[in-house]
Amino acid sequence: MRAMEEIVTAEPLTPAPGAEEYPALDLANSAIALPGGHHVDLLGTPASAEQWLVDRGLAPAGTGLAETCAGLLRSLREQVRALLAARVAGLPAPAAALTAVNHALTRAPAASLLHWDSARGLYREAAHPVAQIVEHALAVLAANAADLLTGPDAERLTACGSTPCTRYLLRHGRRHWCSTRCGDRARAARAYARRTQGASTSP
Repeated sequence: MRAMEEIVTAEPLTPAPGAEEYPALDLANSAIALPGGHHVDLLGTPASAEQWLVDRGLAPAGTGLAETCAGLLRSLREQVRALLAARVAGLPAPAAALTAVNHALTRAPAASLLHWDSARGLYREAAHPVAQIVEHALAVLAANAADLLTGPDAERLTACGSTPCTRYLLRHGRRHWCSTRCGDRARAARAYARRTQGASTSP
């Protein structure tokens, strides 16, 4: 884990094109594949998942996220990724992913409940405040994914063209890379392939 953290610290990844506009795209990209077989999960622990939500204005600091809630966020990420992958490949949307996103869209509570006690009198509060925060965040992210997949920007959606990266982005022109680092890696790989091919065909 420490080695992976050092890699990320040394070479921080900027958000992929479109991720700042579409938090759902940012969610899909929160599991990062790095060269050398390394992987980093920005939602891997309750603390990191909470920080991810806080940084995007989807939860207040000090929410106290539990593993159950972090798991719900990771699960939605996988379903959103499945929908993005199907859209990019021109395949039918997976039924399970559609069901999961629709469930997230409809599960957010509409209002806090009315309570009373002798010290406070009447007051309103969610039955499970942390769960309400997470369900609201899931609903926002699911709605954002639906907007991306059904809006005009869906035509620009593509997968990063640099192995082993698994991030998605909104294409600008002919660019198919999520970052300068991935672009440099792809160009270096192509140059190496050309040199290798040229050497193998030389007399």
